[in-house]
Amino acid sequence: MAADFDLIIRGGTIADGSGGDLISGDIAVSDGKIAAIGQITGKGREEIDATGKIVTPGFVDVHTHYDGQCIWAEELSPSSSHGVTTAIMGNCGVGFAPCRKEDHDMLINVMEGVEDIPGVVMSDGLPWNWETFPEYLDVVDKGKRDIDIAAYLPHSPLRVYAMGARGASREPANDDDLAMMRRLAREAMEAGAIGFATSRLSIHKTADGGSIPTFEADVAELEAICGGMADAGTGTFQVVLDAFVGWDKEYKVIERVIESSGRPATFTLASGNDGPPRWRKVLDMMEATHANGGKATAQIMPRPIGLIAGLELTVHPFILCPSWAKIADLSVEEQVAAMCDPELRKALLSEEFEHGHPFNALARDWNWLFPLDNPPDYAPPKEMSMAGQAAAKGCTPQEIAYDRLLDTDGKGLFLAALGNYENGTLASAHEMLSHPHCIPGLGDGGAHYGAICDASYSTYLLTQYVRKPGAESFELAEAIHMLSHKAAKAVGLDQRGLLKLGAKADINVIDLDRLQLHLPEIVRDLPAGGQRLHQRATGYDATIVSGEIIRRFDQSTGARPGRLIRGA
Repeated sequence: MAADFDLIIRGGTIADGSGGDLISGDIAVSDGKIAAIGQITGKGREEIDATGKIVTPGFVDVHTHYDGQCIWAEELSPSSSHGVTTAIMGNCGVGFAPCRKEDHDMLINVMEGVEDIPGVVMSDGLPWNWETFPEYLDVVDKGKRDIDIAAYLPHSPLRVYAMGARGASREPANDDDLAMMRRLAREAMEAGAIGFATSRLSIHKTADGGSIPTFEADVAELEAICGGMADAGTGTFQVVLDAFVGWDKEYKVIERVIESSGRPATFTLASGNDGPPRWRKVLDMMEATHANGGKATAQIMPRPIGLIAGLELTVHPFILCPSWAKIADLSVEEQVAAMCDPELRKALLSEEFEHGHPFNALARDWNWLFPLDNPPDYAPPKEMSMAGQAAAKGCTPQEIAYDRLLDTDGKGLFLAALGNYENGTLASAHEMLSHPHCIPGLGDGGAHYGAICDASYSTYLLTQYVRKPGAESFELAEAIHMLSHKAAKAVGLDQRGLLKLGAKADINVIDLDRLQLHLPEIVRDLPAGGQRLHQRATGYDATIVSGEIIRRFDQSTGARPGRLIRGA
């Protein structure tokens, strides 16, 4: 007897992504779309028993950097390991198109510095068989991958393509430059870009320590480029503001761009760990934007914004001490053996950092540097910081960090909690996530291979804020809404992130009781033998894209239904 449907998911608790009430029932899928919801008597060619499990839409990660990984790999992990079925790349204004041949090295230098992707990985992994942004999208479109992907037009390549060396050296754009960037922006939107992205963040540096091409670009330049989106009648403006200038001052840039172009905006927002809560003023400013007919959405990391530090990674607490240079090129085993030498220990514990990439110094903020073990605790008590442990033991934080490295044979990891951990709690992150104009984001999948592994934030939100009781918690339906439809709407994908009749069948089946994050691990699967941080989860019984099961019981099935999304 022929099956009535391609797939039936039976007996689950359905959170449909709308934020409405949970329901119990079945979901049937045919031809990549949801064909029925409720009590289904027909048969499926394949069936999944979801009894005791939650059934959700696939999650939408609006802030990734898979611009290179989507070319050289078929799995967009870690994101697809954490229920994400749609990822948006090109954030922060860095990427690989448009690009002339003579600018390849410059764009690699920018991406290596801003997003911590080793230059050799990009040199070996990218074919560079494109020049224009539409040509780049065509190359992406031909590839196979597990989940869907959409792309912003990135500012740094656009500026250099339009201005040449003047753009790379951050000279002001003239009228002809602005006109060309506006035209190219319209062309990109019409070819399928989901929007335009830029960065104003002062610590976004090139690999050689210089400022990126877009740093301090005039607001008139942003208005011109977003004018290209207005000409095309589509596109979202994504921007990383410079928190060191002040969120409220920087938000005025968003106000100007929205007013001049009429296009919606999305940006990163975070709280400091101490000091006045300036982020609350930005929430008020967003409300004013919406009251005036505009649209702005803030992306919030549900756990502390931070780095992972360790001897095998990009940063660690002693990497810029002058004496470290003596052993920097040794294996980890040899480094640990050398660190047992009393003279080297004395030097490393007493030396101050030399000048280097700003990220390196972040692993020396002893008040906010914590051990990261298995299972990983991203909200540790303050007394577990290097400074807290040192105060309890009557020694220096340097000694606590040094001994941890020795005691773990150099394998010990640290969490440098840089923000969103105000006064040592997640209360500020919870308050921001609760706001109607905020969504979870900043997963950064595909980037920061040796320092950040935050693409697992969806799993963390469910385990920390839903399953764990406390003041900082969310109802399941609300959390799923944030991770799916609310995030999708922020970038114009209004039909995604919902379980409804006729919707694209992007679905998760999750064992919430069993859901668990594992300690980030180093895998060596990049081009040229490069390494990256990866983080696994347990508890995703199935992840489905366009009706095809891409992951089953936390393992890839090999299915590759993912496609390029062209436009909103």
